[in-house]
Amino acid sequence: MHQLPTTTGSAFDALSRELALLVARDGRIEWVDARAERHGLASASDLGASVVPGCEDKLTDLLRRAAEEPVSAWEVPLVLAGKPVTVSFAAQPVDGRIALLGSLLPQDYADSIREADRAVHEIVTLNRQLARQKIRLEESNNAIKALHAELEQHADRLRTSAEIKGRLVAGVSHEFRTPLHSILGLSRLLLSGSDGPLNDEQQTQVAFIRDSAEELSRMINDMLDLSRLDAGNAPIRAARFALRDFWSALRGTMRPLVRDDGAVALVFEPAPDVELETDQGKLAQILRNLIANALKFTERGVVRVSAVVTDDELRVVVEDSGIGIAAADQARIFEEFVQIDGALQRRATGTGLGLPLARKLAEALGGRIELDSTPGVGSTFTVSVPLEHAEIGAFRKLEIAAQKPDPSRAPVLVVEDDRSAVFVYERYLAMAGFQVLPARTTDDARALLQQVRPSAILLDVMLEREDTWTFLADIKRDPATRDIPVLVCTVMNRESRARALGADEFWLKPIDEDKLIRKLQTLAAGRSAKVLVVDDEPAARYLIKKFLEATPYKLLEAADGLTGVQLARSERPDVILLDFLLENMTAFDVIDQLKADPRTRPIPVIIVTSHALPVEERRRLAESTEAILSKEHLSRELAINRIRDALRHAGIRERAPGSERGGT
Repeated sequence: MHQLPTTTGSAFDALSRELALLVARDGRIEWVDARAERHGLASASDLGASVVPGCEDKLTDLLRRAAEEPVSAWEVPLVLAGKPVTVSFAAQPVDGRIALLGSLLPQDYADSIREADRAVHEIVTLNRQLARQKIRLEESNNAIKALHAELEQHADRLRTSAEIKGRLVAGVSHEFRTPLHSILGLSRLLLSGSDGPLNDEQQTQVAFIRDSAEELSRMINDMLDLSRLDAGNAPIRAARFALRDFWSALRGTMRPLVRDDGAVALVFEPAPDVELETDQGKLAQILRNLIANALKFTERGVVRVSAVVTDDELRVVVEDSGIGIAAADQARIFEEFVQIDGALQRRATGTGLGLPLARKLAEALGGRIELDSTPGVGSTFTVSVPLEHAEIGAFRKLEIAAQKPDPSRAPVLVVEDDRSAVFVYERYLAMAGFQVLPARTTDDARALLQQVRPSAILLDVMLEREDTWTFLADIKRDPATRDIPVLVCTVMNRESRARALGADEFWLKPIDEDKLIRKLQTLAAGRSAKVLVVDDEPAARYLIKKFLEATPYKLLEAADGLTGVQLARSERPDVILLDFLLENMTAFDVIDQLKADPRTRPIPVIIVTSHALPVEERRRLAESTEAILSKEHLSRELAINRIRDALRHAGIRERAPGSERGGT
């Protein structure tokens, strides 16, 4: 062999991106080579002082592991020669100390990082420029505000309305309604004379109490409805109904509001023979508000209600011969708490919430309200809503798609009667690679489960007129479905009951979409997962095999430790069930071989043993395994749950059957 010239050797040393150190267990440097010295590391110094702030735990873990066994490819960010550098360390224990061989990040990577640093610097500079532009825009905006000072009065009115509404909504609850209902009930009881007659003065006083309580009750109901609409928490309960039946019921509801003196007539024109599929309750609430307003502000004449169907749209016209509304006030009447000043308006008290509520309800139904009015002549309100709510058609498309599952997407059964909630789930679950199978009733869900095996079930246990608790119990009792993960999502805190019946997870609405997607991905992790059982007892292997029957797991078996390690290297299972005491080997021997091989190191291991382990051995096993199970207490549910936990901790997402193990 030819010996290199000294100058050539120095050149190679200068080009080398490796460095060698010998350190104590606490990180104190006892020896460094020339390459490490060139990077600013010196003997008798603390290696931890060179770690990038915030990354100290990486060095601590490296030294702890390397003091017991060889370690490779352990990256630690260091500050060398004043610059942050990522160093990949290989280490092993040597005579009570630790030998470290570090390799600096390749030059092209370092150049890329510096380029990224320059890009970040440019972004920061641009951000500062944007901030300065924002300041200039704010100054321009202030100038515009100064030029339009007359808008401040209107803004004050809006702020006042918002404050009043906020305070009122904050104080309104079911507990507030309870005493109000008691006042109404007691006042009606007194007026009925069931406990003795009242004199005229007492009847007048109690009547005032009753009327005030009824007005307050209406205001509370309107405020709660408006708040739910503003917050987007007013679900659409769309159902098919006949317009003529709806018309008849509405006419009967409004008759008692007509005055006994006959000064005002309420006329309902015959309704078309047509069916609608929308929220009947919300449509009725809109028309009740409009008709009640028309009767209230019409002293003499007629309030006429008619309907016509055009272009898949229902148009209901409420026409009166009342006082009318000036053009300047026609937009204001749809603002909350606004009441037009006038003699009749002062006599006909109200909250100013009926028309704003009617308009928002119409918009929720996909419609609108139009107004045509002339002071002294009367007003005409026209409500237009689609014959079929938009949610119906969209939901029907989801149902049709569910009949032909997409093999490239993991199916998720969503049992939810609120269509808008289903649409929200569908929107972000579809982007995450899932297919939503919607079911609005438990019967629909059972029918879908006969056709498709979903990756998970998303269940609302508060379905209307549905016994969803029985459905959940049946799912977890049936051998064909009990392994399907069930995620309960609802508005009421019933976690203990849901968990007791077998729910895999429980969340209160509204749900964070990212958290939901991550949970579904981990719950579905068991699909097609490989499970390697390493046990020298045939009966034990047979028992676990029976436990995992009718599950999506693929079972691999090994009767000794060496075969188990070989299978782990060739088959790359997702989780290993390992007996503690094997013929000629212990679990420690198997784990050491698995951890020494980069291919098998990340595979989670679950210890299954019939031995009572000493405290020290149990502690050592706990550091390198997922769980320790006793064969005496092993059950099907416990085995499956621990396998799921191991897969979840390993971050393994759902994989198509037969696919190779890969990154998450």
